[in-house]
Amino acid sequence: MAHRLRQAMTPVCEIGWKSVGLLELTALLSIDAAQWIPIVRETDALLVGGGDPLYLAHWLRQSGVADVLPSLHDTVWVGVSAGSLVAAPHLSQDLSDWQSPTGSVDALGLVDFGIFPHLDNPNMPEFGLADAERWAAALEMPGYAIDDETAITVIDGKVDVVSEGHWELFD
Repeated sequence: MAHRLRQAMTPVCEIGWKSVGLLELTALLSIDAAQWIPIVRETDALLVGGGDPLYLAHWLRQSGVADVLPSLHDTVWVGVSAGSLVAAPHLSQDLSDWQSPTGSVDALGLVDFGIFPHLDNPNMPEFGLADAERWAAALEMPGYAIDDETAITVIDGKVDVVSEGHWELFD
């Protein structure tokens, strides 16, 4: 796991970031909040990686990180895969293999839309356009299905799609 994480972080360091730190959500409960919260508050950007979106949302809440987010007015959230999904108000159990012990599908609510990632990725056949359409039909909010060449920016509430690939907005 550490080797894969290091490989994923290497390109970030190569684009000019001075440093990259790792915050292990599942370990934060065993660390005094007075030690890690000031470090998070000083951070310019939180790069939140992939994995299972319900598991990630659960541990963002359990660790206390979700409680700190509203105070991070100048911090940029950089979500990758599940790290993007958890920014939505709610998640779909269909996009998760993990079941929350509480049954919750709540996410962070940093944005007011849902995200369906990896659209038409040939290595992920469960993320085709028909799957995205089924996902969107169950949404109670707008949703974006985006491929791996697409990003969504939200600045002062203004949503923009930056893409060299394929994406769909479901309203």
